[in-house]
Amino acid sequence: MPLTDITRDAVLQAIAEYDDRGQDDFLTSYGFKRAISYDLVHNGRTYDSKAICGVAHKYVSGQALPASEFSGGAATVGRKLNALGFEVRSNPSLPWTWDELILACDLLARHDWTPLDTSRPEVVDLSRLLQLLPLHPQEKRPANFRSPSSVRLKMANIRNWHKANTNKKTNGSTLDRRIYQAFVEDPERMHAAARRIREGILSGELAELPPFEEETEEEISATEGRLLVRKHYARERSRTLRTQKIKQTRAQGRPIACEACSFDFAEIYGARGDGYIEVHHIVPLHHAGESTTRLEDLALLCANCHRMIHVSKPWLSVDQLSTLVAKQRPKED
Repeated sequence: MPLTDITRDAVLQAIAEYDDRGQDDFLTSYGFKRAISYDLVHNGRTYDSKAICGVAHKYVSGQALPASEFSGGAATVGRKLNALGFEVRSNPSLPWTWDELILACDLLARHDWTPLDTSRPEVVDLSRLLQLLPLHPQEKRPANFRSPSSVRLKMANIRNWHKANTNKKTNGSTLDRRIYQAFVEDPERMHAAARRIREGILSGELAELPPFEEETEEEISATEGRLLVRKHYARERSRTLRTQKIKQTRAQGRPIACEACSFDFAEIYGARGDGYIEVHHIVPLHHAGESTTRLEDLALLCANCHRMIHVSKPWLSVDQLSTLVAKQRPKED
């Protein structure tokens, strides 16, 4: 078996070379691909297990083992590394969310659609930021979750769809194509979304937002991402803003009723419904990064109309929904 002669010291020497050269140079020089299923974990860092074993062979025999001469599965590489006292972890795939893709494509677009090497500070910083996003349970994350190498690979996958791409296509997804199209069609809006996500995570504002139980696929795949949608909902559910809006409406002599369909809870439910209403933030989501909310930015809506505004993209304005309601009502004789 080609791996029989590999020693622990040889593996440590291969790891040291990997650290010194960087992942891309190390793998390319020896003809290995990135690990898909299993990673070697050492001192808190992850390494491509098969490549490490292949290069470790060089340190005992003088020549590295080509990738074609041995397999990288649990029964071969995994067993050998475990026998030498190393930890090997399976690498379950966690699909990239839209929010993560916004950040990756933002970095790619800002560097002229050229994927950056894993050693670049921008890639390392993005890797750390992605690990802060509250979108994947900690217990389900593999050791190399959103590592610099995975960031670079995702950037390459997105670049597949760039018109100037002449390289061999890497494995990509439908979402990779969609995020590329979104940045091409509306770069200002998408870069702004990336900036707000980044600022919100670093400040802790978005990291502390709980998911909403009624999130639908339409809402969590909104152009700006689910975290900014959650922020939008959190602002709408602010008890303080709701109280202030109702107080202002009463002071203006207007009823506490839905601004789209005129439903008044008090008329139907009596005292139990008096003053009950929901508030809707009428500022478009891509402008929701504003630090303050004016009462004029809020509309009073019944639960049904509020749901209808958010039920699918593009979200309707209050005026658009009011027009829709008026058209659907039976005409009086």
